[in-house]
Formats: sequence, structure tokens, C-alpha cells
Amino acid sequence: MAAGIAALLFLLWAFGALYFDFPLAKSFAPWVFLIGVAAMLFVIRGAWKKIASVFVACGIVLAWWLTLEPRKDRPWQPDVAELAWAEVKGDEITLHNIRNCDYRTATDLTPRWENRTVRLSQITGVDLFVNYWGSPLMAHPIASFQFADALPICFSIETRKEVGEKYSAIGGIYRQFELTYIAADERDVIRLRTNYRKGEESYLYRTKVTPERARERFMEYVNTLNDLRGQPRWYNAVTTNCTTAIRSQHPQHQRLPWDWRMLVNGKGDEMLFERNAFFTDGLSFAELRPKALINSAALAADASPDFSRLIRVNRPGFSSPPAP
Repeated sequence: MAAGIAALLFLLWAFGALYFDFPLAKSFAPWVFLIGVAAMLFVIRGAWKKIASVFVACGIVLAWWLTLEPRKDRPWQPDVAELAWAEVKGDEITLHNIRNCDYRTATDLTPRWENRTVRLSQITGVDLFVNYWGSPLMAHPIASFQFADALPICFSIETRKEVGEKYSAIGGIYRQFELTYIAADERDVIRLRTNYRKGEESYLYRTKVTPERARERFMEYVNTLNDLRGQPRWYNAVTTNCTTAIRSQHPQHQRLPWDWRMLVNGKGDEMLFERNAFFTDGLSFAELRPKALINSAALAADASPDFSRLIRVNRPGFSSPPAP
């Protein structure tokens, strides 16, 4: 019974791989494969032989699928046209291609890419934005590194979409999208979600990550930026998404224990609250969460150069002293 279920799931996966990733995907390839497997099952006698034949057929699809390579030279959408990368010279880090676009609507924008030099020693902590765009079970986390002498720098792990391409949750399981790490100003990556995209909500939490650990986390992002610039990787909605990719950056001994809410990441802020990861001013999670919603403050701040400070005014946790 278990082997039969496994064979059925493998068959469904192989059909999806051909449907989404085969060059002639949406025409005949997946259907020809499915009809071929059905014909094979009709001819073969014996339950175990049938199951084995499904595994063999799907294994051939898997072997082909694993040969697909991510690329850097596609016709990218303007908001992901450039790859961020960094030069490290001791304490000084120069980040190239920080995104700070001018938006008129969520899709009508003037691309703007900046270079900024920051000092690792001036990182004071990490704030976490959690963005919801539909289901309360799914969210998009964005880490924002705070500096004593510079504007915050955000990292958003996303799909690198081509012109005309749209995100697909099912397609994200396959090799539809390259992975990209966007380094951005808060006025770009946060304001895009609060002020221009309709129906999205963003919540802001101050984490208890110490400056020392924050610097380690920052360098993990920097190293990943440079790795992706040299060798692109596939995005995967399960194994390499905006949440699991963050966890995989950390050394094994520093990773948070696995929790189902890392996949159903709309519950991620609740998980982190339970693990005492946030400054909360003594509030329960039910009290903290509505006060963490920044949409109104972001709309009021809009294009102000003081955007980052304004969205934190009277926000729970942000009156606490810096971590030692």
C-alpha cells in the first residue's frame, strides 16, 4: 500500500515536472508521458512489477529534470535585473546594486540601483518584517539590518522572474524560477508592499539578536550574495524558499530547531515569539501582533527620507535598549 502511494505521488511529481519544465510543457509532453505509463500498466502483469515500472519511468523524468541548470542571462523583470554583490575589506563592506526604485504603481517603476559602504562594527541589530499577501498561513519575511551610522539594509529572498512571468505556488516546486537575494532600502522593499501593492499587510518586530550575532548573520547574507553572483541557484517553494533559505545559511549548530511553521511560515512570527526572539514590552502575542502592523505608518511616511524611523515610532519593542 505504501509503495503504491509513493509510486502515485512520484507519478504526479513527474507529470508536473514535464508540465512546468519541459520545453514543450503545456502542449503534449506530460500527457504523452501519462498515456505511456497508463499503457505500460495495462500491459504489465503483477502489482509489484507495475509499481516498479512507474518508478523506472518517473526516474527517467527525474534524471532529465536534474540536468536543468539555472541561468544568469534571461530577460529579467526590471526590479530583479541586477544582482547584489559585495566587496569586503576588513570592517568595511561595499554593497553593489542595492535596490532603491522609484515606484508609481506596483509594476510601473523607475529602476534605481545604488552602491553603499557600511561598517560591520556599526551593526546594532536585526529587525524582522513579516509580509502577508493572501492566506494567513503564508508570509514573506524580510530581514533588516540596523546600523548606528547608516540607513538600514534589507535582504529579501525572492524568485528572479523573467519579463511577463508570474509566480506560481505549484510551479515554485519545480525549476521555474531562479533564486535571488535582493538587497534594498526599506523605502523600496517595504514601501512597495505597504503603499503600492493592494491587500498586503506588513508587520515589524525587533529581534533580540545581539550585535555580534547580527554581524555574523549579515556576513551570511553577503557570502550568499556573492555565491549567487558566481553560481545561480534554483528557487524551490519547499526546500529553498524565503524562510528555509535563511535557516540553511546558518551554521548547523546555530540553526533553530525544525518546526512545521518554517514551511507554513505565516505562523513564523508566533513561533519566534514563543522562542523569546522579540522585544515585546511585556505584551502577549495577541496584543503585540496588531501593534506590529505598520501599513498606516508607512502610508503616512511614504517617500520621507525619515521613513525607517517613522514606521518604528511607538512600535512595541523599539523603546528597549540595544542588546549588549
